[in-house]
Amino acid sequence: MTPLRKSLFVAALFAFGTAEASSEDVSVEHNGVTLHGTLLLPETENTPKAAVLSIAGAGPTDRDGNSPLLPGANNSLRYLAEALAENDIASLRYDKRMIGKSISADLAESELRFDHYADDAAALLNVLRVRFPDTPLLIAGHSEGGHIALTTAPEAKTDALIVLAGPGQHPADLIEKQLAAQLPGPLLEESRGVLEQLRAGELVEKTPPLLDALFRKSVQPYLVSWFQYDPQAQIEALKLPVLLVYGTGDVQVPATHGELLKTAQPNATLVTIEGMNHVLKDVRGDASLAQTSYSDPALPLDPRLTASLVAFVDELD
Repeated sequence: MTPLRKSLFVAALFAFGTAEASSEDVSVEHNGVTLHGTLLLPETENTPKAAVLSIAGAGPTDRDGNSPLLPGANNSLRYLAEALAENDIASLRYDKRMIGKSISADLAESELRFDHYADDAAALLNVLRVRFPDTPLLIAGHSEGGHIALTTAPEAKTDALIVLAGPGQHPADLIEKQLAAQLPGPLLEESRGVLEQLRAGELVEKTPPLLDALFRKSVQPYLVSWFQYDPQAQIEALKLPVLLVYGTGDVQVPATHGELLKTAQPNATLVTIEGMNHVLKDVRGDASLAQTSYSDPALPLDPRLTASLVAFVDELD
């Protein structure tokens, strides 16, 4: 048994401890926005063995992993924070700017840029750095948050990086692939033309009305800024420990994305979890769970995910 597999096995035994965690509200004024988050601390007299900044995914997904676009809560990122606390790991999760409690009336959607998210993450990581000066600091990003984490890591001086179901290809290519599975031929060709212009840094005056939610004028500047980053090129340049975790039950960001990032950065650790879906739940054995898990808070976090993260933290120097 390899050291990682052995530690995964050991961590799995302790993934659901009985320790109680304590939480603190955190707010940070940064670049014209007050960012709100939750610091969850293990119930221990000692310094936590690590502290993790947790970054949520795309759209209006909040610090707990929930979206107002879905009828219910899955609480995936809240459950992840609680599982980490049970294993002596502190975490700070937060609402990204223009989401949840971090909504600002002074910031218009057209002013939002991908770099804002990365810069905000660096500022929040400093909160953990001040609180835990002698503790290993990690950034863990879920879905689009994984790409934000990749972008933040080089300048933020984090000790390690965790990508949970993050995109492994250029975001424009990812969007095109997702659209290809849903759109008829003519509309798909139109969308490809729009993506090509945005990728070249050009705003598009006329877009398909049926795709206004994706390509509306106010969101195009954000897409242009996001399209300047290629996760494969970014991870290739990293010189720190990286854990990649993907699930075979994920239909939004398939596990093949982890393989793409692993190819770009062979030193990264890739863990592929059978049956785990995009909201980090185990959906094996029940076809209905693939849909209901997005809105069912009764479904717990996949314990194999917790085991993977704890094992990775335990192996940091």
